[in-house]
Amino acid sequence: MLPKFEFGDSVRLVRNVRNDGTYPGEPTGRLLIRRGSIGYVRDVGTFLQDQLIYTVDFIEAGRRVGCREQELQSLDDPWIPTRFDFRDKVTPLRPLAVGGAIIARPGDEGEVEKTLPEHDGGPACHVRFHGRVLLVTEASLAFINPEKEAGL
Repeated sequence: MLPKFEFGDSVRLVRNVRNDGTYPGEPTGRLLIRRGSIGYVRDVGTFLQDQLIYTVDFIEAGRRVGCREQELQSLDDPWIPTRFDFRDKVTPLRPLAVGGAIIARPGDEGEVEKTLPEHDGGPACHVRFHGRVLLVTEASLAFINPEKEAGL
């Protein structure tokens, strides 16, 4: 189990990191660092002897956070930003249909289950509407709560 990153390496977070209960002073579930943020590796350790954990210093946010290797990428790797995150509440901008049957209409609430930044037609998401998961391009979605897009 050799580390991919070393002390001082610049890394980018590829997933949002929330408090799992181990970050002091913040409630469990609180967003600690947003994906796309850049940090610097300060230490490498292990968890349960089979997972590498990197202590990453996110200087702009003023936080040091433990990250798993799969949550990080080298700053040299290509980065495709996306608008939506896992569990965001969204609505389609136009009716969405499968086999001619409309599954979701504008105003219907859906939940993002996965983001796909490298989708052929541009960034897309797996979104659950009324118990069905649909592949929807980001351009066809809007936030249910407009303040979410503004970061409020």
